[in-house]
Amino acid sequence: MTLSRNSIDELRRRRTRIASGGGESKLRERREKGLMSARERLAALFQPGTFQEVGMHVKASGNKDLAADGVVTGTGYVDGQLIAAFSQDFTIAAGTLGKMHAHKIVELMKLAIKIGIPLVAFKDSGGARIQESVDALSGYGHVFYHNVLMSGVVPQIAIICGPCAGGAAYSPALMDFIIMTRHNAQMFITGPEVIKAVTGRSTTLNEVGSAEMHATVSGNVHFIAEDERHAIQIAQKLLSYLPSNNTEDPPHKPHTDISLSRDEGMNDLIPADSAEPMDVRRIIGHLVDGAEFLEVHAGFARNLIVGFARVEGIVVGLVANQPTEMAGALDIDASDKGARFIRTCNVFNIPLITLVDVPGFLPGVEQERGGIIRHGAKLLFAYASSTAPKVTVILRKAYGGSYLAMCSQEMGADFVFAWPVAEIAVMGAEGAVNLLYRKELAEAEDRAAKKAELVERYRAEFASPYLSAGHGYITDVIEPAETRSVLALSLRKVLDKRELRPMKKHGNIPL
Repeated sequence: MTLSRNSIDELRRRRTRIASGGGESKLRERREKGLMSARERLAALFQPGTFQEVGMHVKASGNKDLAADGVVTGTGYVDGQLIAAFSQDFTIAAGTLGKMHAHKIVELMKLAIKIGIPLVAFKDSGGARIQESVDALSGYGHVFYHNVLMSGVVPQIAIICGPCAGGAAYSPALMDFIIMTRHNAQMFITGPEVIKAVTGRSTTLNEVGSAEMHATVSGNVHFIAEDERHAIQIAQKLLSYLPSNNTEDPPHKPHTDISLSRDEGMNDLIPADSAEPMDVRRIIGHLVDGAEFLEVHAGFARNLIVGFARVEGIVVGLVANQPTEMAGALDIDASDKGARFIRTCNVFNIPLITLVDVPGFLPGVEQERGGIIRHGAKLLFAYASSTAPKVTVILRKAYGGSYLAMCSQEMGADFVFAWPVAEIAVMGAEGAVNLLYRKELAEAEDRAAKKAELVERYRAEFASPYLSAGHGYITDVIEPAETRSVLALSLRKVLDKRELRPMKKHGNIPL
């Protein structure tokens, strides 16, 4: 049997029709607004010519108008790494999800699990397809279930580039990272009209669903992108630090020879006064390759910094207190942010570097009533349960429970180093002096001078890094100029560590 010219022409007609989405006029409207089509997003994500579509001809039963049923699914390569991706098409029934729409997404998710590759999801949908009723709800249920199945197996990245409302918002919330465009994107469970009807309170879409709000207040969004192309660039950068699945190592690019040279510039970054804030981003810039650091959750809980980088070619996750914000104290949001990032690094075998400069957990009625005990415990749980390589550097302050919460030796750190100016103690010098030397202070003629003297005595007797090192709690006291070379060498030595834990389904993290 020979292939007829008519059959080839029919195939090409179908492909052209489906590829046009909701039609040229709708595509033109989007481009005039500076928006990309569903297929243009995938074309920008993947290397040219590598995208293979899956389920192009699938459509809702009896509905010929819904090309590809409003979602484009398939696989391709990003910088040589195989990736699965789907892109909802707002030009077709507002990208709403029905039975076959969900079926296509779930089949792609199953494929990603089966072959062990990351998933990138472009979210641009009006929500559930009302006319499909419970079939649409069932579809969402299947998507959520497979988001959970994929969790900890392959990386999942959501790009919110349009509406993502109601139940649809739970799928990205179940994924590892959310990137949201600053304009044209909204994400919420209930919008302003529903909130007004139920609670009587007037609000705006920006207050409850904007990228800015989610990146700084709710903490739902990890990255804000200026537009869709910027969002794709962030996703591509993020993928460059992640393995394809949990059985592989991250994409390390180890330098042939480890540089063990000193960085004398580090000493200049340390303020003479220990009470003066020190911008930890400047420290990070000196420690990582090319000062290149992909900060995650940059706008949320700014008193703790987390993100990805490389040290002598080795992919690392960095967790660091930021003294320029709330003196670097840990609070509810910082605990949540840190714990989530630590667990993400752990499931994908990414070594952790922790930079410590923390005065304690943030005191206050609101923090206590908000559950700082429960939230702070998440940070302890995350570090203790992590079996990835962990190296900690105590830069300056490390007091009380926050010293433990920032990955001390007791919480599973493989190496703990401290700078000579580090202070490790049950509490800060000022408060401790008031308790320990109350009588001496009361009897002093010059209380200010006496207190300064006692503070120095306390630091020498009770907070010196040499005291901790002498008790075996610290691997070594190092010069700031040595920090990068010490980290590079330490990482290489623990990169292949294997740590066995008691058999169990999973730990019961305090949520």
